[in-house]
Amino acid sequence: MITILLADDNADIRSYFKEILNREPGIKVIGAAESGKECVSLAMELHPDIILMDIQMENETDGIDATRIIHEQLPESKIIILTIHQDDEMLFQAYSSGAMDYLVKTDSITKIVSSIEKVSQNQMQLRPDIAAKIVTEFQRIRRERTSLLMTMNVLTKMTNSELEVLSCLYNGYSYKEVAKTRFVSEATIKSQVNSILKKFDMKRMKDVIAVLHQVDFAQIAAMMQHR
Repeated sequence: MITILLADDNADIRSYFKEILNREPGIKVIGAAESGKECVSLAMELHPDIILMDIQMENETDGIDATRIIHEQLPESKIIILTIHQDDEMLFQAYSSGAMDYLVKTDSITKIVSSIEKVSQNQMQLRPDIAAKIVTEFQRIRRERTSLLMTMNVLTKMTNSELEVLSCLYNGYSYKEVAKTRFVSEATIKSQVNSILKKFDMKRMKDVIAVLHQVDFAQIAAMMQHR
């Protein structure tokens, strides 16, 4: 008998899946939780074989947070994400947190039961569409990391004055407004902009700003100005 713990903040959905799954031979729902916190507590008490976990309950990542905790503290209980979300980043977070499969609530009961049976045998489900999305997310993270390292390298070579000018431009100031704010001539600002462009090895300031939007530039600049 495969024992199941349901986690969903919608009582009707919990009731529906409990009724449907209990009709399946070899499957028994032994508990239901309406939040990630309650799910963790019940998992520790009941030790279910499988947990069907919604993502968005008390907050947008409640199920992901609960998955991480249960995976660390109760690895013998396998987790299947069962949610309405098809977001690629959320899917990546789910698998990174220890989930064994990722399904949407509109999937057929046959597909859900098949997942339960396979996951109960410790078989992680990585269907081609899911694998492709995970690869895409890995690539996005790698691009962001490369961009951050490059940006940090350039920023360490800037003067405080250049950082302040760059912060103003990042926040949408025109050259004229930056000059007025810094009590210098517009020609001075243009000279500093040319220096910034050379350090980034770029020809247009809007390309520099586009790179800065890929990292947490405001926080980085604040730290750099206090070096």
